[in-house]
Formats: sequence, structure tokens, C-alpha cells
Amino acid sequence: MPRSIRNIGVLRGMETTFPDGLIPHINDTYGADGIHAEFVQLDHVSMAADPGYAVLLDRISHEVPFYRSYLKWAALKGTYVVNNPFWWSADDKFIDNVIAEAADVAVPRSAILPHKEHPPNTDAESFRNLTFPMDWDALIDYIGFPAFLKPYDGGGWRGVTKVRTREELLAAYDASGTDCMMLQEGIEFEDYFRCYGVGRRDVRVMRYNPAADNAQTRYTEVDPSPIDPAMRARVERDVLALCTALGYDFNTVEFAVRDGIPYAIDFMNPAPDADYHTVGAENYDWVIRTVGAFLVEKALEDRTPRPFTAHGALEPTAA
Repeated sequence: MPRSIRNIGVLRGMETTFPDGLIPHINDTYGADGIHAEFVQLDHVSMAADPGYAVLLDRISHEVPFYRSYLKWAALKGTYVVNNPFWWSADDKFIDNVIAEAADVAVPRSAILPHKEHPPNTDAESFRNLTFPMDWDALIDYIGFPAFLKPYDGGGWRGVTKVRTREELLAAYDASGTDCMMLQEGIEFEDYFRCYGVGRRDVRVMRYNPAADNAQTRYTEVDPSPIDPAMRARVERDVLALCTALGYDFNTVEFAVRDGIPYAIDFMNPAPDADYHTVGAENYDWVIRTVGAFLVEKALEDRTPRPFTAHGALEPTAA
């Protein structure tokens, strides 16, 4: 007989095919083992309540602060949250590049820029620490062209501009508003990969065409030749190194290959696209099976709450 039911909750947003496929897969495959998966339904959250879930999969809290606070609370209560809401709250693309370099992963030259306009609830006095005007010559000498100007915490290509000249850079920066922006070296690539990383151990390397007209063709309008085994091994190693260093259990990492070197250019994707119509049947089946197995593995572990300390309460500890 299975032990008491272990619940897995899925906190979803606007997406449909991935969560709608994941939940029945988990229930059909692992239900006899005492596992039950369902969509989370929330009202208010009181401090004294029980989360009721062994594991929570987060697909939306980056858009909804209420959900993010709920997930932090659940983690403190002993629920294993994918992905870690404490680190996700602190993460940004610029610092990720610093971490990647320390993990021996090649990344483009990157720099973070001050806000063009005052963020809400600030004024000129809030920025008395900044020199003015900015040293654009030093910045351009370091990064070079082409380059990409992007929000340091953005996703889904929001606010990303490819710039090829000083004039284009200044125009894009002037249009950035209150966003904090990062300028990053553009890698003129001969090959490109997008990779799933699951559980900090499973990797799926997919050829990807970021220049395709729409998301539905970016996995199909690609070089059909086999991936060189040495390149595949390097990319898999780098995905695991990044996900381990960042503490992400579910992530995608994109690599632009220049002169035989895979540069990690986008790897802060802790709610990665897994839509059937985008990634295609084979990739979809892989991610459903692999994420499902990982969530079940974590649900079957006995975990105890981890009180918050000066060092943070990032994950509940296994008993």
C-alpha cells in the first residue's frame, strides 16, 4: 500500500499545454505510488496555515508578487519549491554573468548601466552617487559592436535592442525609460543551441534559430546535421555548471557558438517555455517526463522546515 498522499501543486499563468499535460502525466504514472498533482487554488494565506504540498512548481510568480510571497512562505514551511523563490527574487542577468564566469562558462562581455529615467519614488537626489555624463567611450571600447541593450531582469525579449553604432546605442538607451539596462557584446554565431536543464542533472540540447520569424519555427528552421559530440558534451557540462551555481532545478540556457566556443547568452529562465506548439512534440514529451520525474522524486523525500537565519532559508532540508 502507498504511504500517505504527497501532493504536488502547479502554480500556472497564461500557458496551457505544459501544465495541462504535466498534471495528468504525473497522476497517471505515479498515482499508485501515493502521488497526486493538481493546480494550486489560493485565497488569502495566513502565517499559521499548512501549505498542503510536498512540492510546488512555480510558473508565474515573477509576474505576481502575491504568488512570490506565498512561495517563500511555503518554502519556510517545508515545501520544496521549483524554482527557489528566494534566489529567483534576488537574481538578475548581470550578476548571473559574473557567476557564470566563476563557473568557467564562457559569456559575452557585459556591463550594467544606470537608469535613464528616475524609477518610481526617486528623484535627482537619489542619484547623487552617479557621475554625469556617463563615460560612453569607455563602455563602447569594452563591449564593442554589435551589442545588445536589454533590461537586466527582463525576459521574453522584452525591451531588447540590437545596436551597431554609438548613435543606435544612445537612441535605445534614451528609450529605455525607468528600466535598469545591461549592454552585452553581440556574438556573431555559426551555431546556436537552447537547452533544458532539469534537476541540475538532466540536459536536453536543442538546435535553435533565434532569427526565425516566429516562435513556432525556431526549433524547426535549423541545421539538421548531428551535433558534434565534443560540442554536445561541452554544452551539457556548461548547462549543469550554470544550473548548479544558480540553484535552478528547471531552466533553459541559450548558447551562441563563435569560433567553436559556446557562449552562454541567456540563462535566467526559471519559468522556461515548454509549450507544445513552440518546442514541438519530441521536446515537449521529454520535458513533461523529465520534470514530472524530478517533482515526484522531491515529493517522496521527507523534508523538515528550515527557519530563516542570517544566511537565508533557501530550501527546506531533507530529513
